[in-house]
Amino acid sequence: MRKTIFKKLEAQGLIANYNRLRKNLPPKLPDRVYIVDESFREGIKAPTVFLTYVEKLKLAKMMDETGISVINIGFPGLSEEEKRGVKRIVNETFEKTTLTASAGASKAHVDACLEVGMREINIEAAFNGLNLQYRLKITKEEALKRIVESIEYAKKHGLNVNFVLSDGSRTALEDIIAVFEAAVAAGATKLAIADTVGFLRPLATRYLISHVRDGLSDAVKKKVPLSIHCHNDFGLATANTLAAVEEGVTYLHTSVIGFGERAGLAPFEEVVTALELLYNIDTGIDLERIYRLAQLTEKSFALPIQFHKPIVGDTTFTHEVDEHVEGMLAHPLMFEPFPPEIIGREASLFVGRNTGQTLLQGLLEKAGIRASPRQIDEILRHVKGPQENLDKGEAQMTFYQVKKLLKELQKGLVMPEFWRLVEQVTRQKPKFPESKDAGGKPRPTK
Repeated sequence: MRKTIFKKLEAQGLIANYNRLRKNLPPKLPDRVYIVDESFREGIKAPTVFLTYVEKLKLAKMMDETGISVINIGFPGLSEEEKRGVKRIVNETFEKTTLTASAGASKAHVDACLEVGMREINIEAAFNGLNLQYRLKITKEEALKRIVESIEYAKKHGLNVNFVLSDGSRTALEDIIAVFEAAVAAGATKLAIADTVGFLRPLATRYLISHVRDGLSDAVKKKVPLSIHCHNDFGLATANTLAAVEEGVTYLHTSVIGFGERAGLAPFEEVVTALELLYNIDTGIDLERIYRLAQLTEKSFALPIQFHKPIVGDTTFTHEVDEHVEGMLAHPLMFEPFPPEIIGREASLFVGRNTGQTLLQGLLEKAGIRASPRQIDEILRHVKGPQENLDKGEAQMTFYQVKKLLKELQKGLVMPEFWRLVEQVTRQKPKFPESKDAGGKPRPTK
């Protein structure tokens, strides 16, 4: 259905589809891409989120059924609790998906992955000056040594290793090439660039990917696929992920509904639907399961989906009867980009404040009902009455109470509360060293 519907409209001369113009099809566009889900790695970093094992298992099983190629199930080296949770998932059976887990560039993190029975891992490390100087506090040579040794150690113990360059979008091109070449020489089988703070724009993404690809040796280019991991701080994660695909990237890191730390990650449903319907690229995803997966994720994460969220929001395929909908009744795609049934949804029409008397009369006539002007006025009063009589102040109060309840679900403590707890338990007043702000001026870490 999704392969032919737009072609039929084009053939009939009813629409122009600029997406299909040969000039708009990048030469390096792949025929097939693979979705790497990061909901259990990135998604759970969203404030208030905590997933029970049962919730994780249900989500992972549905992701498997949906056709997601790879699921990152967590970071075993983070804590003993995380390690136990990952191990339980590893012991489950999955039909289509491959499980992976994250690790830092250290023997201890690799060992944690080995202990839980992982067969594939993502070794994550940064390699730019900002991270080396202020977070890792090591030299570039030391960082490269750690990366190489951790990959070699993992390979020696039978693990399939993917290397993820954290903050890769703010790393010098020559350094990206150097660390990627070293990672592959050590045994990495996939290379990922992470736009960790969502700093790229689409043309910059295409520039970076193309220059990285061109800068790598022929041996690396031929055998090692590239991956992209885009955060959504500027609302460009989907656009940047698609831009990377236009340059030939085939492994795409996404998160269901875009959940994740700060503004989240590239939303799974947006990336997949755009690739399938706008690019005609095979993602391996059963599109009819997308909406059900989003609903289960919303329930498990206890975070509401925006009503106007693309693809899976409540109002995405909802239309109030007005002049536009009159046209839509003649053809469903008049005011919809694609049939909602493709992703397991259906269109919803409602009569509301913007439905005029003439339109209402037309609806009744099409249903074979003759109504007098007085009867139409009465119907409209019943339609508009509930909205006009609604106590909006009470509704707003309820809305803010719900927001407050969601905030109270947050498990952690804000830093002032944390330090008060430390002082209470240890009977010691913390001393805060000075750090520097973006302008290089000292500021307290408290």
